[in-house]
Amino acid sequence: MFAHINHDFRMPTVFRFGVGAFATLAKEIETIGAKKVAIVSDKGLEKVGVVQRVVELIEPLSVPTVTYTNIAGEPTFQLLRDAVETLQAEKCDLIIGIGGGSALDVAKATAALCGKDDISSYLSGAKTIESRAVKCILLPTTSGTGSEVTLNAIFGDEEQQVKRGLVSPAFLPDAAIIDPELTISCPPRVTAASGVDAFTHAIESYIAIKSTPLTKVYSEKAMKLFTSNITRAVHNGNDLEARIGMSWVSSLAGVALANAGVGAVHALAYPLGGTFHIEHGVANALLMPFVFEVIGKTCTEEMIEVASFLQLGDYKSRPHQALKAVVAYMYQLLEDLDLPTSLSELGIDEGSLPMLAEQAAKIDRLLSNTPYKLNEQKILGIYQSAFKGREGN
Repeated sequence: MFAHINHDFRMPTVFRFGVGAFATLAKEIETIGAKKVAIVSDKGLEKVGVVQRVVELIEPLSVPTVTYTNIAGEPTFQLLRDAVETLQAEKCDLIIGIGGGSALDVAKATAALCGKDDISSYLSGAKTIESRAVKCILLPTTSGTGSEVTLNAIFGDEEQQVKRGLVSPAFLPDAAIIDPELTISCPPRVTAASGVDAFTHAIESYIAIKSTPLTKVYSEKAMKLFTSNITRAVHNGNDLEARIGMSWVSSLAGVALANAGVGAVHALAYPLGGTFHIEHGVANALLMPFVFEVIGKTCTEEMIEVASFLQLGDYKSRPHQALKAVVAYMYQLLEDLDLPTSLSELGIDEGSLPMLAEQAAKIDRLLSNTPYKLNEQKILGIYQSAFKGREGN
């Protein structure tokens, strides 16, 4: 049932969760003993004053701060190079990342790469970043990527027009501070896309070949909380209880992802992001039912369990109906959360599907963690189904 290998389980050194936890940031900086702090965030959060709130929180400590907010949209390797160059020159000994997955990925990757002589071999994946000299604190403002607790960071490779993930134990921060109040201003579309991204982490890590009894506990709880909170969080963003629930979903699913990994949904989503710049959460959400219709056939027991977690009913006496119920739930999610339901709706032309399949088939790190052998032809079939949408199949 579980892979016969040794299992490590990794978490940030400090994991702090709670309404108002943002206010404890200053205490954490004091504990670390930082001499100079860099705040990494995005243009949107700078505009609405969130970055300034961080600066004001640090001011009483009399610790010099610099800000890096060149992030708009999903980050590229070129942007990461720029961030490393800029903050290395500033000689910061602590990097604070605040924002969605993009800002957090840039913050933790920059902290891990500062002080390295030539970062090209790390960006290409030829070398793994084994250690980090700069301290790192991460504060998410969305409930989705779980980047604050994962060993992954995703960047666009502009030269090859693909998205690639870097994986390193050095990406785990010294402290992850999750304050659900920071997510209240998150707009409905971002709440929906990031929320379903977290659900994808939960369900893919649950069926992953690298899953363990411990990672499944995190995946299961994330799925149960997801189904009772996502619609309220999207359609009534001021519902603090729903925001708290979704913050737990994101972090719990992130821990499961960090330790069990994800699979085919992410593998097929990456080329959509790299070539067509489709947001990662939207790509995952749209592809998920079409992927699970295929790969779910090898996970009957898990689909019975997932159907139960999602409150879809008891399928123990009719096991082969469980997958159908779970996939129908995934389709309904797209409708309920006002997310796209087909690749054609996103403006992707049918002629590009073979190229997407060729790219996805090369992402062996994720495909090999999926309990169903997907080759390029099967992947193309999934893209073709997703192009037409549910009604066209």
